[in-house]
Amino acid sequence: MTAKLSDRLYKRGRDFLGVEYPIICGAMTWVSDPKLVSSVANSGGFGCLAGGNTPPDILVQQIEETRKLTDKPFAVNIITIAPAYKDHLKIVTTLKLPYVIFAGGFPNREEVKSVKATGAKVICFASTASIAKRMIKFGADAIILEGMEAGGHVGHVSLIVLLQQVLFEVGDEIPVFVGGGLATGKMCAHMMLMGAAGVQLGTRFAMAEESCAHPKFKQKFIQANARDAVSTPQFDSRLPVVAVRALRNNGMDDFGKLQLDLIHQMDEGGINRELAQHKVEEYWMGGLRKAVVDGDIDHGSLMAGQSVGLIHKTETTTQIIDNIAEDVEKECIRVKAFMA
Repeated sequence: MTAKLSDRLYKRGRDFLGVEYPIICGAMTWVSDPKLVSSVANSGGFGCLAGGNTPPDILVQQIEETRKLTDKPFAVNIITIAPAYKDHLKIVTTLKLPYVIFAGGFPNREEVKSVKATGAKVICFASTASIAKRMIKFGADAIILEGMEAGGHVGHVSLIVLLQQVLFEVGDEIPVFVGGGLATGKMCAHMMLMGAAGVQLGTRFAMAEESCAHPKFKQKFIQANARDAVSTPQFDSRLPVVAVRALRNNGMDDFGKLQLDLIHQMDEGGINRELAQHKVEEYWMGGLRKAVVDGDIDHGSLMAGQSVGLIHKTETTTQIIDNIAEDVEKECIRVKAFMA
């Protein structure tokens, strides 16, 4: 194989993930199933099976199915705030997986330790330098930074700021992967030129031919502009909600109405905050299934990152990864010539 300039950019992430390209397909509930995860892995990237709030027995089946479809490395993503989290944690420690990603919140030291004891590499999300340092102290082997440009549940800080707050601060200590708003190889190249070990993309892989997302869901993405992917507001501090970025539709309006109704019920003493927050997450999980599985693009949740404005067609996972890799190499050549 002829050496390429981009090999130097890939080396750290390639060595850590054990893949040809350190291009991560982010874990997307209802989308990142065994078929998509194995397709990404077999195409040279790194797939992440979405734990979400999957019933434990189903998650075990999905892990086993993914193992049958690929002999390449992949991760299982578990959500620390999901009702099924404790069961999922037990599963990933029992099945001895090569990679486990903690998402949705931050695991404690003992949870990280229990997963690492199985031989797995632990990857944690971090939105500030202090959180990144805490996760490193707890034993995380790598960090993922995800800017607010991403789809689904997001934070409130853009990737461009997180790069400066976290990547530049801890990037020499531990591999740092970055995501949020990424769709092109040219931009991915610059993320790695700045020190990222690799990149994470979600929205572009949701559009893959191997993605189980409903054709109406994908068509809506093709028609969308970046400004159509909006983040939900929080109406009252008494009902904290994690912002969700999705395409604007009736489902987004219905969520606003749900918040107001829950706040009213809290005022009347008919519901406590914990149950209200559960109702919020229940709404999003149901809404996402409506859109992804049933094709209800009016009232379902069309979770998408702002990179949706850069994606205009469906492709196979191999085409997506090869296209990104080709453009990364082209940008390396261009930068080298410019600096010369």
